[in-house]
Amino acid sequence: NMSSRKGLNGACSVHEYTGSFIGQSAHFKMTSVCGHVMTLDFIGKYNSWDKVDPAELFSKAPTEKKEANPKLTMVKFLQVEGRGCDCIVLWLDCDKEGENICFEVLDAVLPVMNKARGTERTIYRAKFSSITDTDICNAMNHLGEPNRNEALSVDARQELDLRIGCAFTRFQTKYFQGKYGNLDSSLISFGPCQTPTLGFCVERHDKIQSFKPETYWVLQAKVNPEKESSLTLDWDRVRVFDREVAQMFLNITKMAKEAKVESVSKKEKVKQRPLALNTVEMLRVASAALGMGPQHAMQIAERLYTQGYISYPRTETTHYPESFDLKGCLRQQANNPYWAETVKVLLSEGINRPRKGHDAGDHPPITPMRAATEAELGGDGWRLYEYITRHFIATVSADCKYLQTTISFSIGPERFTCVGKVVTSPGFTEIMPWHSIPLEESLPHCEKGDLFPIGEIKLLEKQTSPPDYLTEAELITLMEKHGIGTDASIPVHINNICQRNYVTVESGRRLKPTNLGIVLVHGYYKIDAELVLPTIRSAVEKQLNLIALGKANYHQVLEHTLDIFKRKFHYFVDSIAGMDELMEVSFSPLAATGKPLSRCGKCHRFMKYIQAKPSRLHCSHCDDTYSLPQNGTIKLYKELRCPLDDFELVLWSSGSRGKSYPLCPYCYNHPPFRDMKKGMGCNECTHPTCQHSLSMLGIGQCVECENGVLVLDSTSGPKWKMACNKCNVIVHFFENAHKVRVSPETCDVCEAALVDVDFNKAKSPLPGDETQHSGCVFCDPVFQDLVELKHAAMRHPMHRGGQGKRQGRGRGKGRRPGGRLNPKKPKDKMAALAAYFV
Repeated sequence: NMSSRKGLNGACSVHEYTGSFIGQSAHFKMTSVCGHVMTLDFIGKYNSWDKVDPAELFSKAPTEKKEANPKLTMVKFLQVEGRGCDCIVLWLDCDKEGENICFEVLDAVLPVMNKARGTERTIYRAKFSSITDTDICNAMNHLGEPNRNEALSVDARQELDLRIGCAFTRFQTKYFQGKYGNLDSSLISFGPCQTPTLGFCVERHDKIQSFKPETYWVLQAKVNPEKESSLTLDWDRVRVFDREVAQMFLNITKMAKEAKVESVSKKEKVKQRPLALNTVEMLRVASAALGMGPQHAMQIAERLYTQGYISYPRTETTHYPESFDLKGCLRQQANNPYWAETVKVLLSEGINRPRKGHDAGDHPPITPMRAATEAELGGDGWRLYEYITRHFIATVSADCKYLQTTISFSIGPERFTCVGKVVTSPGFTEIMPWHSIPLEESLPHCEKGDLFPIGEIKLLEKQTSPPDYLTEAELITLMEKHGIGTDASIPVHINNICQRNYVTVESGRRLKPTNLGIVLVHGYYKIDAELVLPTIRSAVEKQLNLIALGKANYHQVLEHTLDIFKRKFHYFVDSIAGMDELMEVSFSPLAATGKPLSRCGKCHRFMKYIQAKPSRLHCSHCDDTYSLPQNGTIKLYKELRCPLDDFELVLWSSGSRGKSYPLCPYCYNHPPFRDMKKGMGCNECTHPTCQHSLSMLGIGQCVECENGVLVLDSTSGPKWKMACNKCNVIVHFFENAHKVRVSPETCDVCEAALVDVDFNKAKSPLPGDETQHSGCVFCDPVFQDLVELKHAAMRHPMHRGGQGKRQGRGRGKGRRPGGRLNPKKPKDKMAALAAYFV
């Protein structure tokens, strides 16, 4: 009897039904959030890199909780749904982050809920590990309370990472980007977890670089137990590093004609089934065996969990509680063609209790919760699910048993050995065949004292080889061992060092540090090794865990840690020359980088365009640097100059299917008018008479976002278009027109600027062979079929459109127009498209 509807934010559904709650009839509303409701940030002025000394971020800069995604209006949505409710049951993920979100939800809804009568309880917390009927009903019957201490530990981590990360990142980025032109990274970031993660990769790189190969020699012998067969023996000394000594051993053994069997031993050995699966092991296997990056693997695991296929994928535990229904989980898999036979045998013969692992007290190990097929999950989803399921079946299977035979030989005074293995019971290796004992040549039947003819004895010359670059799987192991990050954040830190251009992912998912990554880590070691070593972050993680357990004070831990890093920051700033010496060797100064592009308005010399991230213009004569819009191409704009400062204009474009607009490099960095912000092009400039400004080229309000204006792209002919100066809406119109000009007159209906269009005579779509027409793009019936709305193929951080209430389409606020932009496309489809692209 459930009814469902969309909430006011359009993203979260609300399901309503009547049922029983704690023995009473109740009306239920079930809804969700999209991750964190709130995020921590500095208050307004402290977000300006230019106006604030990074040192102030450690203590002076106040922080505030802001909505994590303002477009979702999550707080308002929760308040509308929570108004008038008597009780709230929190079903957020059962980890520290989930606990933190519990209190974010409570902060939003408690003020609007009905007040409790007396000591009546109104807040409940459900604890569950999977989305199955049994687990959910069990959680509902054993409701607890949200854990304030765990939520505080997340608050502490957020504040530490914000203050420490921002202070170091801002200082480093401004210092080095102001000096070097080919760093090729838009942000020289520092993170208390991210930097030690990079440190592990560079440490391995340094070992490879400093490695000096050594030559060694190995004695190899072959014996012929039968005429047609030979057996290769391993030398008991393994290897020697002196050629003359090796030659001496070869000469001694060559004197012997036969190899004598000194001993034959047979032992039953066991290869243990795996421990139950936790997050770190899943990420390791996903990277090493399935070729998935940790971030990607985690996203897939979260999707499988929310769809009910697996249990909660964030867990440090490798031990099943005694009450866990292992047989029930196994029965779910009895019909899958890949492992049905193995499962049925286990169910009939009895399962083995999984090995005793580590119980971290959080969630059970990652377990398949319902059957699935490859067609259902597809691609990477199926591959990860298949591994999780095979791993689970292996944990309740028998160990693999095999017989190991070792034969020891003597050839003269030297000892040699050969080993053979024969599987007696495959156990779990049937379901995990990649763990099976490799098939080897069977050893001959022999006894002590038997003699075999020698086939050959030779000396092999080899060289020691350097270690390889760290794989993601090895890095995850190191991070877990040293307490860097949590099972949930490890993939994020690895992803960050890749995105920041500090490491590249090579074949075999090996992480090779870039020049920038290497120089940064060497610089930290030179100034303050603790900034990159895992020790200090590991100590901080322990303090955060104490907050979660209620054994440490939130404010004291925060104050103490920030004080340590503040001192380190001041020392780092004072000693930055040490890192700069390393940078000088690897990177080129701004003046020596880039190609001449446009003239500076101050000295009238050419400024150089630096394409490496972040792209910018640099005037070496004035020693000034001007930032530019990113993720597009920059070229000179007809050698036209800005009337305000005489700088030559440049044209930014995101491609033929995207947007383009001119900008003045000086105005872009130093807004000339009070109503302009840094980072605005000519399409947002309010200069009253400049031919490139919004005042002259603006046509009307955007059809999708609240504050945007559609501006004529005067460079787009003959495929003319206008584009919103806020969001990614593009309107194509008047293809093959000879000239398109924005008229000073406005539409009587919607107050949009009229457009004068001049078509080529041969290609004019106007009625009656006319070539010229003036009218409103939105309302004129002649123009309606010539206009088509699209979305830019490429987005840019400054083009973030939001949907809201729309006024008239004029340059100012006016009446709602009567006509549609394109009658062929209904408004609801446009709204859906907008939501998708935004």
